[in-house]
Amino acid sequence: MSIAMDNQFLFILIAGIFIGGAAAYLGSLMLAKRMALVGDALGHVALPGMGLALLLGLDVSLGAFSFLLLGIFLIWLFEIKTSLPTEALVGIAFVASLAVGFLIVPEPELLEALFGDISKISFGMAATSAVFSILIFLIVKSIYPKMVLASISNDLAKSEGIGVKKQNFIYLLSIALIVALGIKIVGSLLVGALVIVPAAAARNLSRNLKEYYSLSIILGILSCFLGILLFEFTGFSAAAMIILTSTFFFLVSLIFKR
Repeated sequence: MSIAMDNQFLFILIAGIFIGGAAAYLGSLMLAKRMALVGDALGHVALPGMGLALLLGLDVSLGAFSFLLLGIFLIWLFEIKTSLPTEALVGIAFVASLAVGFLIVPEPELLEALFGDISKISFGMAATSAVFSILIFLIVKSIYPKMVLASISNDLAKSEGIGVKKQNFIYLLSIALIVALGIKIVGSLLVGALVIVPAAAARNLSRNLKEYYSLSIILGILSCFLGILLFEFTGFSAAAMIILTSTFFFLVSLIFKR
């Protein structure tokens, strides 16, 4: 029993460390593009998919990603058709999905959907989290300079031969992936903080772009690692411990702000 519990804790740590690092790295790009609240809004877009997954006895991350994929495609399509800002379209998808989600999610499982349940992470989930987190890191690394340039000027990016619409779709897809993974450890209600808070702290402490995204990854990993340790020792909600730890780092960063 003790060995099984030790293995379970190891699986939780692996998932948390990889997801935390990848989420914060992506968050640094979202903050640079002034889209800090998109991750939070997309966490709620996933709610109907989580509800269906719970009703069918499937993994909530699978249901979440299915609905996120649909939501991301519609947001991307509407952005092309209407020229409305991405944030506005995400906001519309957010409120509609939240309303549908509350109708679908079974009441006994509602807390799990909103705040996650890290204790259910298995070896398979930990391995999947590690693989997809590395994949997200590589994807974001490849589009990072292009997205930063596009955030400064779309016309300048296009003059450099960058397909802005294609890059935006890849960017939104990366957010969908990290939100689907993050939901497993902090739930749909707090997943936005998992992405943004470490990046915000890193921005306060960094002097250049390299320091900024490197510190984002480090603080994302530390927030999840220390938060999971606090969960293990105190028995309090893992989601709350992770987010409070990252918030503590942010408050400390205000003191040493550069």
